[in-house]
Amino acid sequence: MEQQSTNIKESQGEGINLRQLFEQYAYYWKWFLLTVILALGISILYLRYAQRIYNTSAKILLKDEKSASAGELAGIAELTSSMGLGGSRSSFVTDQIEVLYSRRLMRKVVNRNNLNVIYSVKGKIRTAEVLEQDVPFSLKTDGEQDTLLANLKIVLKGSNQLSITDLESKSNFTANYEKPFKIRNVNLVFSRNNRARIGTNEEFIIKIVPVDWAIDAILSSISITPNKEMQSYIVNFSMVSSISKKAELILNSLIDVYNADLTEDKMRTTRATSDFINKRLLLISKDLSGSDREAAEFKSANSMVDMTAEAGVFLNTASENEKKVLEYRTQLQLVDHMNDYLRDQPKGKLIASNIGLQDESITAAIAEYNKVVLERDDLLKSASSQNPAVIALNENIAESSNNIIRSLQNYQRVTRLALNNLEKKSSEIKSRIGSIPNQEQGFRKISRQQQIVESLYLLLLQKREESEVKAAATPDNLKIIDVAYGNKVPVSPKKEIVLLAALIIGFFVPFVTLYLKFLLDNKIHSRKDIEDIVKIPVLGEIPTAEDTIVHLNDRSSLAEAFRILRTNMSFMFGSDNREASKVVFVTSTISGEGKSFVTTNLAQILSMSGKKVLLIGADIRSPKVLDYLGLSHLQHTNVGITQFLINPDMDVDNIIIKKPGNYDFDVVYSGYIAPNPAELLMNGHFDDVIKYAREHYDYVLVDTAPVSLVTDTLLISHNADLTLYVSRVNYLDKRLLQVPRELYVDGKLKNLASVVNDVDFARGYGYGYGYGYGYGDKGTKKTGLAKVWQDLKDRLNIK
Repeated sequence: MEQQSTNIKESQGEGINLRQLFEQYAYYWKWFLLTVILALGISILYLRYAQRIYNTSAKILLKDEKSASAGELAGIAELTSSMGLGGSRSSFVTDQIEVLYSRRLMRKVVNRNNLNVIYSVKGKIRTAEVLEQDVPFSLKTDGEQDTLLANLKIVLKGSNQLSITDLESKSNFTANYEKPFKIRNVNLVFSRNNRARIGTNEEFIIKIVPVDWAIDAILSSISITPNKEMQSYIVNFSMVSSISKKAELILNSLIDVYNADLTEDKMRTTRATSDFINKRLLLISKDLSGSDREAAEFKSANSMVDMTAEAGVFLNTASENEKKVLEYRTQLQLVDHMNDYLRDQPKGKLIASNIGLQDESITAAIAEYNKVVLERDDLLKSASSQNPAVIALNENIAESSNNIIRSLQNYQRVTRLALNNLEKKSSEIKSRIGSIPNQEQGFRKISRQQQIVESLYLLLLQKREESEVKAAATPDNLKIIDVAYGNKVPVSPKKEIVLLAALIIGFFVPFVTLYLKFLLDNKIHSRKDIEDIVKIPVLGEIPTAEDTIVHLNDRSSLAEAFRILRTNMSFMFGSDNREASKVVFVTSTISGEGKSFVTTNLAQILSMSGKKVLLIGADIRSPKVLDYLGLSHLQHTNVGITQFLINPDMDVDNIIIKKPGNYDFDVVYSGYIAPNPAELLMNGHFDDVIKYAREHYDYVLVDTAPVSLVTDTLLISHNADLTLYVSRVNYLDKRLLQVPRELYVDGKLKNLASVVNDVDFARGYGYGYGYGYGYGDKGTKKTGLAKVWQDLKDRLNIK
């Protein structure tokens, strides 16, 4: 049961603490409201004039011929990846994304669209960037000078002139359309733009930046990412910009430049094959013309008309063999031509493929060689020749070239051996046709050579046509899924986020400020601080007031507070001693806490209740009693405590000022300031004053010195029936509450109780309970904004 009671008390204490904490911050609700309104106003103003940023996106599908030719193998890899058995994103897509990010391609985009020239329109609040097509002119720079940095202000003058101000050098000059002018030795030309959407009466700002700067700025704002699906060939583009149309222009141009670059790479191999075939055709056509001329001359010299018909009977047996001889000799001719081409062709260049050689190993070797050459050339676009990867590829190219040469040599040896065997067989057949005239044999030899050259010529014509068809039917390198499209909803600033952030900041700033204020504030603020630390009863809380003394029939909160203090004091004396004279000491920790204020007002309240009251100013170091009563002039005509302690032979009644002014109580003021106040209080004659006062008064109120500064109060504390310890809120350091705590624990001050002074009841619970009696409260001091408003009303005579 006892444990349950303890838990209930703790929970009640925590509830009071939370409520006190809430009211402590709620007292400043006007500041919270003001900062929230101010933050929302600033956020609305920011949203009105902030530069809006939009997101633009595009999507393409890459086409990898190598992957397409892989067939079933690529399908197996995709299936394996989808089943979670391994696999990674296509290296082809990753490589192409790096190509898209290259400065080489972006330089083409910048130069194509003149993106290093930035146009802006100057407004009343801010300067907004616009597209080149929206302004009534366009500026072109010298293509060779791509490092110019300038900032120009343009104002149109008339129909043909422009007023130009160089904002860096502050120089002014004029320019005409289509006429070049110079800035920092760079030629510039203005052209008229009839499609402009912005009026000619605007003021324009043109910023020219180096091309490299424009490239860096655009690359930093572009994001190129692969599709989320593994093994996908889809590439996503996105770009953030204040002008969505400009972002669309950049992304579409980048896709076009990339597509043209891929097409150029593919055409290089086709052009190399076509060049080889054309060169060989020139040579073969000369050989063919020579063979035809030689056959005609032979027939003419020997009066031969139809050599083929006459010799057909004899050569039927050898026709099949001659076909094979022709085929092998044709292959040897192709091998010779290929060897000549490799000797004349510079190292590391593309080699013509598919020229009619029947050896598949040679065709595969040439294809592998061309693949490595293209890979090296692509790498050289973004790397130097000293790059380790380039060096390795050059070594692979040299090795592949050697393999091709060796393959040709092996194929030549095999073909020649087969040809020799066939020629031996032909010799045997020729021995059987010895009856054929020598003229016919000579013509057959010429005809045979003519057929070899003609077949080679026809083969090369066929290959050239195939190459041309292949070049004309080259498939697209990519497919545009979505062209660049700018979203109309800005990605920045987000209205909801900005307003929410303003609301949070508007609440957070005063909260943090007050938190730091409360955290760094070591002053006492309520009776709870005294009850928790000193652990003595609090008899009353005195509110903040403008008046220093309670008046007759006063109904202010100040008067009510002292009436409550008067009532609570009666409970401290006990029932057996209520009719006896009471001596009440009033002290504090340090000066300035209002002990003299409390003493004088308590004397006034007690005297209003019909009690005989004597007010003694025992603070002989810093007397203030007469000052609070407005009777400081009496100190020149009356003697006080100091004179009596020095000369105890005088009558105590001589130092008492009888009901001075309009007050209904007597006063003994402290007297002259003595050089040895502690020694005077130790001589024991102050006890005589207290003894006399007990015999003639109901209440004796003694205003004593602060206990933490001097020992005066402790020297005379044994005369007190009740000691009121005054603590002023927002003034006394909490750490000094250890002083009354020690005095209370050690019993150095008799019947110790506390009075909390200068309490602002407007702060609510935790700073005071308030006095909701409905009485006038003219004496209560207004603070903060309320005081400012009251002063303003008083100055303007507002009721």
